Amino acid sequence: MSSASRVGDKPRSRSVDLDDYEHNVAGIRALARLALAGLSDDDLDDVLLVITELVSNAFDHGRSTRWMRLLVTPAPCVVRCEVDDTAPQLPVLGKSRLGEFRGRGMLLVDELATTWGIAPGDGFKTVWAEFRFSQSC
Repeated sequence: MSSASRVGDKPRSRSVDLDDYEHNVAGIRALARLALAGLSDDDLDDVLLVITELVSNAFDHGRSTRWMRLLVTPAPCVVRCEVDDTAPQLPVLGKSRLGEFRGRGMLLVDELATTWGIAPGDGFKTVWAEFRFSQSC
């Protein structure tokens, strides 16, 4: 994992090559948990669930090269998770090409995150979710 981190109330970030963690979402959650140590348990659970959904979608629907960035601004607390992959398909709320009993993950992201979106790149896309909390983290 490459990372940049600053102490105090300055922004901090973590970058993870998801292909080094092929389908090891628990390992990615453990890294994220360390970066988010200042959040309350309830807020941490929500952020980790969204990270899990975005990373799982990159593994299930995306193609290599896959990256995750976690950006934290401490005061006021803003947490942003960005996940890149090279698949051209964009996520759709409530639908999955993997079957009728799938497709609810982005609905969770939509419900839990303050905001989320998709940023197309040159040969890749970034799906991101952001949380804004009133307390510091």
